[in-house]
Amino acid sequence: MSNYIMDLRSIVGHRTLLQVGASVIVEDENGRILLQRRMDNHCWGYAGGSVEIDEDVEETAKRELLEETGLFAQSLELFGVFSGKDMHYTYPNGDEVSNIDIVYICREYSGTLRCEKNEVEDLQFFPVSHIPENISPPNRVALFRYLETREERGTL
Repeated sequence: MSNYIMDLRSIVGHRTLLQVGASVIVEDENGRILLQRRMDNHCWGYAGGSVEIDEDVEETAKRELLEETGLFAQSLELFGVFSGKDMHYTYPNGDEVSNIDIVYICREYSGTLRCEKNEVEDLQFFPVSHIPENISPPNRVALFRYLETREERGTL
């Protein structure tokens, strides 16, 4: 959790916060996507996190990808901005958020996969035809839109 969000939580408790995030869907050379199993809800999702005060959104995406997976994004392509009622989420600890998620696709990266020990239980590349069913709720809207886009392009 970002320092900014932690500071706000100390003031507002579990009340709903507007949370801006930057996230990355990583595609490997075989068209598989990288998903991580989160420690907080034990669901699968893509890398991402909260934007800090005055932080560039693309830099947030790169930072979160590196922190959570050990991968360095060499280029990012904006996929979409996701918000609204479907992005409202209550974390297992009771914190509520209304997410605005700015999602990028990364096809050029380097580094060695490693789990961030405090947030990530597992990292795996999945063929888009075999995505796990238990997708983290805040990632469902963008991930399913991504899969629809792949299907429309005939790259499933």
